[in-house]
Amino acid sequence: MALHVPKAPGFSQMMKEGARHYSGLEEAVIRNIIACKEFAHSVKSAYGPNGMNKLVINHIEKQFVTSDAATIIRELDVEHPAAKLIILGSQMQDSEVGDGTNFVIILAGALLEHSEELIRLGVTPTEIAEGFEKALDKCMEILPTLVCYKIKDYRNVEEVTKVLKTSIQSKQYGNEDFIADLIARACVSIMPEETTFNVDNVRVCKVLGAGLYSSQVVQGMVFKRQVEGEITKAEQAKVAVYSCAVDIMQTETKGTVLIKTADELMNFSRGEENLLELQIKAIADSGAKVIVAGAKFGDMAMHYLHKYGIMAVRLNSKFDLRRLCKTIGATCLPRLTAPTSQELGYADLVSVEELGDTPIVSFKLEGKESKIATIVVRGATDNYMDDIERAIDDGVNTFKGLSRDPRFLPGAGATEAELAVQLIKYADTLPGLEQYAVRKFASALESFPKALAENSGHKSTAVLEKILDAHQNGNKNEGVDIDSENAICDALSKNILDLYAAKSWGLKYAVGAAVTILRVDQIIMAKRAGGPKPRQAPGSDDES
Repeated sequence: MALHVPKAPGFSQMMKEGARHYSGLEEAVIRNIIACKEFAHSVKSAYGPNGMNKLVINHIEKQFVTSDAATIIRELDVEHPAAKLIILGSQMQDSEVGDGTNFVIILAGALLEHSEELIRLGVTPTEIAEGFEKALDKCMEILPTLVCYKIKDYRNVEEVTKVLKTSIQSKQYGNEDFIADLIARACVSIMPEETTFNVDNVRVCKVLGAGLYSSQVVQGMVFKRQVEGEITKAEQAKVAVYSCAVDIMQTETKGTVLIKTADELMNFSRGEENLLELQIKAIADSGAKVIVAGAKFGDMAMHYLHKYGIMAVRLNSKFDLRRLCKTIGATCLPRLTAPTSQELGYADLVSVEELGDTPIVSFKLEGKESKIATIVVRGATDNYMDDIERAIDDGVNTFKGLSRDPRFLPGAGATEAELAVQLIKYADTLPGLEQYAVRKFASALESFPKALAENSGHKSTAVLEKILDAHQNGNKNEGVDIDSENAICDALSKNILDLYAAKSWGLKYAVGAAVTILRVDQIIMAKRAGGPKPRQAPGSDDES
């Protein structure tokens, strides 16, 4: 009879072997705080216009050079469960507002860092969490009083350009005027009269070569492709769109044909050819000058397309076909049949151009008919153009936000400094232990002007003292000036404006993530599924 050895008493006896379990303040709460603090510190140096770039290499060895926190967290495979909670908050901010992901990570990290001091002094995590929630409620009361600018007409390109600059500055400092103008023209031109703005209607096409200042806005869609055949231009063109191949149709049933003479062979192939010609003639008779297909064009089909003067474009992506149909107002047909007038799309100009050595096909629409605009980005390297695309994405999301809520707060750390000053006054009115948590919340907010000053090469403590002093004297819009030696400026007079929605949602998500992490007192990790890990290749970094 085999000797049965019982497992050690405690939590581990309920779980499979290999499960891990941490509990208590030191093992669970402090461990989580340290992980989140490290993660926030690594992203903090990328905050602001002078933030440093990160070189991220993802799991398939693709390189990213960026200071965009959303890209960094998306491409890094973070395993720590507490750090994942902060990332979830940041991703929610990205889907809600499209900007301010860095704000959420830095604030949540700073809140946890400051709460660690209170925990070590004996304040319970529950009391700290309640204090943070009270501070958040107070911030939501204060924020509407700090609004310093309200956009009057979001169809005015100049006014929109002015408010978009700040969100682009944080990614592309120095190029913000040009990029903001491109985004404003693209967004305003496709803004619908009644329905809400859709960010997917501003497309980006990246073409290698020239420089950023050769970028342009095209009303319609642009594809990096060459046309099929020799016809390269069609003006005031009706467009037929097919998801199938433009070729001789295969019959549904298989059959064997017995051919006895040469005449029978000629007549058999001619019958197929005549059928294809009749189909293409019917399309030409409907008025179509351009055919767009989602699959191949056959050689015989190309011959008849040339005969009837029809331009042929092939798009491999079904998503591109859908977007093109939306742009030109066409219906995508599944079979090669003659389209009705309602199924045909329209473009003022369909042409092939060459930018650098890249051929592009553009479907252009003039006037208000266009529902989609494309920004053609030029640049010297793919990494650089990817970063420009991320800046454009932030700008387009800011436009979407201001079309819903036109209010703006002072940027450059001014809003955070004012909230910090008012929270410290509010903390004095609280009788319980929550007042310590509210003070720490104010200290966490002060880390934003400090980070901006640090990343710009100023003495952060001296700059913070100047800003807090100005705010205590009633200057609500005083923030960090990253250019001058004085290091402080009026954010409103310098047009450094942050979207109200981005700040309010950022505060909610950061506090939500921090409070969730503080209220965790046990970590239970089940045994991982699967067998042993594959051995590393010789000479790899992971090899011990």
